Formats: sequence, structure tokens, C-alpha cells
Amino acid sequence: MNKISSTITTKLKKQGYKDLFFIVLGILSYSFGFTAFILPEQVVMGGVTGISALLYYAFGFPPGVSIWVLNVTLLLIAMRALTRQFTVRTIIGVTLLAVMVGALQPVFQQFPIITAGEDKFMHVLIGGALGGAGLGLVFAHNGSTGGTDIIIALLNKRFSMSFGRAMQFVDITIISSSYLLFHSMETIVYGIAFTLTASLVCDYVINGTRQTVQIIIISKEYGKIADMVNTHINRGVTLIEGKGWYSKQEVDILIVMCRRYESQGLMNLIKSIDPHALVSQTFCHGVFGEGFDKMK
Repeated sequence: MNKISSTITTKLKKQGYKDLFFIVLGILSYSFGFTAFILPEQVVMGGVTGISALLYYAFGFPPGVSIWVLNVTLLLIAMRALTRQFTVRTIIGVTLLAVMVGALQPVFQQFPIITAGEDKFMHVLIGGALGGAGLGLVFAHNGSTGGTDIIIALLNKRFSMSFGRAMQFVDITIISSSYLLFHSMETIVYGIAFTLTASLVCDYVINGTRQTVQIIIISKEYGKIADMVNTHINRGVTLIEGKGWYSKQEVDILIVMCRRYESQGLMNLIKSIDPHALVSQTFCHGVFGEGFDKMK
């Protein structure tokens, strides 16, 4: 029993070190995109980082300091609405983010890698992609950068507002407030472009490697299809006995789980055996187990 417990503890430690590595890498990516591409173009995005950008543009407050102070203040206000684990992870993530932004911002201020205003939209897209990729790595490895998450936790508790609606409300409010400083709708559009790009890339990083499809097949040639899936696609097949309610006849149903890139080959295989087969394809956010991802 002790040996098993020791093995589990060792695996958890290794996973913890792995998570920490990718969290640091993710925060570095976000900080690089923010300081190298977004701050020089004076774009305001959502979240606490967007508020810190506004304070920097308006009063010259160092973004790294603003990020840390704002997040810690929000944590103290929302302490009762947050779990201890979330609070600890957020403090670690926020501190790393503040340190990296504080270190990189003066570097790119003195040695800029872009010319501000030269190709602003492309710079916003690059910054959004780097930021989204960084956040994706952080979230995929159980990290947190605080910010919007803390505000949403408060709104959710006080007003029973859904996560998506609360996030939209917070981000739109922060981005729209940039109009008070710059008096420009263009700045708001750039802020929305950054947020959309970051969200899309973040989702892709989190779910891209896990994009799996579930295919349900109803065919009289189910035996041939199952054998071909095993031998040509190298995927397992589950057979379920069912009954058509209209025909009142027994039917055999195949269920196949495979990667998204394998699905077209599988569809071609089914078509070659039975062009009249009834096939349903559904995307899954993640499949865990043998042949797929490991549970974390």
C-alpha cells in the first residue's frame, strides 16, 4: 500500500513540475505579446490587464505594478467567494505575470521590435495570438492569471450572472472605457479584435490537441465496417444492440471514437463498404483513456 501511495505521490510531483513549466511558458508568451505588440500600439483589451493598460496610457503607471495591485485588491475583496486553491494559484500566476510584464516592458520600450502605427491591425493580431496561446497553456495546466476570473466570481455570486455573460459584460465595459481616453471608435475595434483573437487561440490551444469525434454508425454491413476500422484506422469499435422504433426491427449500432484528422478516412471507409449507412458525427471536447489523452 505504501509503495502504491509513493508511486502516486511521485507521479503527482512530476505532473506538478510539468504544469509549473508550462504555466511559466504561457505567462511568458502572454507578457511578450502584451509588452511587445499591444502597449506600443496603445490598445485596450478586456480584463485586469486592460485596466492596467488604461492606467499606463493615462497616467504612466507601470503595467506590471498595476496588474499585481489590482489583482491582489480584487482577491482581498472577493476572498469569501473564492476557493483557497484558486486564490493560491491566482497569487502565483499574478505575481509571475507582474514580474514578467515589469521586466519586459522597459526592454521593448528601449528596444522596440515593431514600429507603432505601421501595421497596427497585424500587430494586434500577433499580440492576441501570443496572449491567447499563453493563456491556453496556463489554463490547460491548471494555472490562473486572475483578472477577469475574480470579477466574474463576484458578479456570479452577487447577481447570479452566467460565466459567459459576466465575462462579456466585464470585457466590453473595460474596452469601451478606452473611448473616454482616446475618443476613438477605432481603439475599441482593435480591443475587440485582440479579445476575439486571444479567445480563439486560447480555445484552440486548450482543445486543439484533444479534438476528438464520436461517430455512430448504423449499417447492415456493421461487421465489415468494424473489422476495417480495427485494421485500417487502428481504432476500437463498440457494438450496441438496438431496435428501430418505426420498423420494430433489431439493429446493430457501432460507436467509434477517433481523432478529428482520422474522421475523414473513416467516413471514406464507411462509404466504400455501405454508401447507404446512417452515420452521425459529434465533436467531443476531450476523450481520456487508452489511445487518447491521459486524465490529469
